[in-house]
Amino acid sequence: MTVLTWCRLLKCLLLICIFVWGMGAQNALQAEISVDEAQQAMRRATDYFTTQVSTEGGYLWHYSRDLKYREGEGRARDTMVWVQPPGTPTVGAAYLEAYQKTGQAYLLKAARAAGEALIKGQLKSGGWNYYIDFERRAQMQYRIDGGGPKVRNTTTFDDNTSQAALHFLILLDQELKFKDEAVHGAVMYALDAFLKAQYPNGGWPQRYDEFPDPQDYPVLKASYPESWSRTFPKKKYLNYYTFNDNTIEDLVNVMFLAHHVYQDDRYREAALKAGDFILLAQMPEPQPAWAQQYNQQMQPAWARKFEPPAVTGGESQGIIKTLMQIYIYTGDKKYLAPIPKALAYLKKSELPGGKLARFYELKTNRPLYFTKKYELTYKDNDLPTHYGFIIDSKVDSLESRYEKLLKASPEKLKSQQFPQRRLRLTPSLAARAQSVVNALNKDGAWLIQGDIRSADLDNVPIIDTRVFVRNLSTLSEFIAASQQD
Repeated sequence: MTVLTWCRLLKCLLLICIFVWGMGAQNALQAEISVDEAQQAMRRATDYFTTQVSTEGGYLWHYSRDLKYREGEGRARDTMVWVQPPGTPTVGAAYLEAYQKTGQAYLLKAARAAGEALIKGQLKSGGWNYYIDFERRAQMQYRIDGGGPKVRNTTTFDDNTSQAALHFLILLDQELKFKDEAVHGAVMYALDAFLKAQYPNGGWPQRYDEFPDPQDYPVLKASYPESWSRTFPKKKYLNYYTFNDNTIEDLVNVMFLAHHVYQDDRYREAALKAGDFILLAQMPEPQPAWAQQYNQQMQPAWARKFEPPAVTGGESQGIIKTLMQIYIYTGDKKYLAPIPKALAYLKKSELPGGKLARFYELKTNRPLYFTKKYELTYKDNDLPTHYGFIIDSKVDSLESRYEKLLKASPEKLKSQQFPQRRLRLTPSLAARAQSVVNALNKDGAWLIQGDIRSADLDNVPIIDTRVFVRNLSTLSEFIAASQQD
């Protein structure tokens, strides 16, 4: 066979392959999910979640297939819902966002029910506990039908609990044109309380049950203690100035949102005051980053038994993001000034494999770890598994974002304050929507294999609120993008 004949044969084979691929692609397009199918699936899933899974409009984290076992961070009774994400505020916000994308009234109704659940769980101190128990109301000082002055009234900012609840309620209040008195009243009450809970230096505690006396909290710059205990001192740490789990980042975002929605300068000033606290809290050389928490002398201090006085590679990265967010909102470069030193320090402190230690020893900068018996050590070969003692470094991406912000025009900065993502109907979105519809069972539930840890159930079919939120978002995006196109 001549070379020319071989070429002609290969050309024919190529044309056949292209034809077959084209037919397959055409069939795939014909088999794509329709908007009607997506809308039906979204309605079925929402009906199941609101009528079968929900407790008085609120939600937990995980449920067994038969709904007998349920949990948030811990085991829950069927009269309880969780505020701590991904609980009630997360699901409520997903309903609200889906409503705004699709205009389906039943989604707004579900969002309002989630908002009502949170209102019933708001404490007299202004915020929220990790969970709400609708039956045992006398055990908490709820604003509505709560217990007396001797029971728990502790607002927690830990794990984005109260911030997530307030963030959702602000957006719900805005959607309802501020006409729902219960929603609007709960938001105003919470915002006033959060302002009162802010310390004179701009920091916030991890949680509180009373407002601080300014005389007890002098405004100081961060410093190193002369010495610190290597064993857990078992002291109360809840009123310390706290960055742990990005507490202040979440509060700053809430305050900027509140300013954007209500145009009340008090909320903007609170966010900027928190930025000023970040400037005060940056540690001096040789570790110009931040600690997880500081005592009243503005020195790193112990929190839980596995959170020593140290400079943190974890929260420091979140703090840098917060500084950039404050700069985006204000254009004031003083909030960018601490970043180069902090990035250089973190880059120098990286572990092999592009990682960072959660804790670095004060002044020496040696990584600190704990054994499974919670003994402080320099070795990482016997770590507890419930906590991230070694984390990913995002220094390069933070540095890239910082450099872009330096070059951004005021108009560009303004566009980044509350960016609106444009929805596009892409093959990837259609494929994800098809997968979501296919995964919905006959009851209207999305089941995955997972654990109910509080009931010692491993690798069993469960309902996970994160999966529901993700799938609802996928369907609403597909519907909105399809209608838009």
